Amino acid sequence: MRLLLIRHGQTIDNVRGELGTVIPGPPLTDLGHAQAEALPAALAEERIEAIYTSVMQRTQLTARPLSRATGVPTTVIEGIHEISAGEYEARADREAIHAYLATIFSWWESLEGRLPGGESGAEFSERYTRAIDTIASRHSGTVAVVSHGAAIRTWASWIAHNVDAEFSRAHDLANTGVVALEGSPAAGWVVTEWAGEPVGGPQWDDRLAADPIGH
Repeated sequence: MRLLLIRHGQTIDNVRGELGTVIPGPPLTDLGHAQAEALPAALAEERIEAIYTSVMQRTQLTARPLSRATGVPTTVIEGIHEISAGEYEARADREAIHAYLATIFSWWESLEGRLPGGESGAEFSERYTRAIDTIASRHSGTVAVVSHGAAIRTWASWIAHNVDAEFSRAHDLANTGVVALEGSPAAGWVVTEWAGEPVGGPQWDDRLAADPIGH
């Protein structure tokens, strides 16, 4: 199957550079809605048979234009929400951002590391993989999954045979950027596209905003 992991559109947390991982989270900004409206044209060549979103409202709002344009209904699934910031929630200071990212990147060495008040690498890996495995059990074609920046970068880097932690560190994921994987839970996954640019063209690029991590 072909799996399109799509980061949601811009939110006020991204603009402020704050760690925002509590469910349901904020809605999209005006730019975020414009980015979402650009998705159908950007993905026009994809034959999407299903669309899934996380339980956070920013992913659901991002998926609406794509669902409307394709006629494919959106399904909310547990497990693909953002990596919990725990005690660092709503902080934008350098110390909190560094600690959040450092903990996530430590998971390539040991999944036991835990964000204070948040989740461990093992817990994140288990819930995200379980959700993707459920999706894969239902579909064999192209599936769009609207999720979150840190979660997509972390899980895709873990699961794919052809990328690693260093690749993830070096490649960000702008709002509505797409990471495409092909394969299956049984055969394994390969990343075929990692877009550091937002879909829809450079006019939707919001990386001048303060967003430090892509959540």
